[in-house]
Amino acid sequence: PVTAGSVVVPYGHVIGNEKWRGSEVAQRLQGKVRLIFEDGLGLVDFHLSNRTCILFISEADLVAGDEFKRRLVRFRNASSLRGIVIVEKTQISDQYYSGVQKLVVLELGMVLLPVANQGEASQLIIQLVSFCVREQSRDRGANPFLRKQRAQPAEPAVLQAVQHIPAVGKTKALLLLQQFGSIHRLCNASIRELEQVVGQTVAQQIYTF
Repeated sequence: PVTAGSVVVPYGHVIGNEKWRGSEVAQRLQGKVRLIFEDGLGLVDFHLSNRTCILFISEADLVAGDEFKRRLVRFRNASSLRGIVIVEKTQISDQYYSGVQKLVVLELGMVLLPVANQGEASQLIIQLVSFCVREQSRDRGANPFLRKQRAQPAEPAVLQAVQHIPAVGKTKALLLLQQFGSIHRLCNASIRELEQVVGQTVAQQIYTF
């Protein structure tokens, strides 16, 4: 499973799955963004930041059957990253699009962006990268006192308290405290905010608890 922070993306770079090396998307990204290829990204096609990634569903994926659906469901269940799904909507794959839309948006609660071809996909990735860079800059320029406070290791008593929540072990407890900073803020977090850290299933359990 890919969790936020498990892949460290250098500031302003994109990490691409090795399988995209030499593709049209990769060629069009070269020179526009700093692109690094890595093996072992698993379900993810492109990492735009430590928190945001792209899952690309090509025309061939749509025509080939349901494997892409299993990939999206596995990602959603195992990941705390913000996943953006880019789907190649062409004359051939158009008939499958409404099914993809229903799965991605309504069932998995993820962002879906249709493109006509890989060239359009690369333009979209470039725009999303600049958005992520702005977001990271905002995070870096946040109140330095808050940043210092958040960087401190969690107090053992607080960490143990968070681990008492069902389905939360030490790793998830650390991630939650790193994100929310205190038990008070964690208690007041929305399901959406929790999902971004621990994924849909665990977020629901924490919220209910």
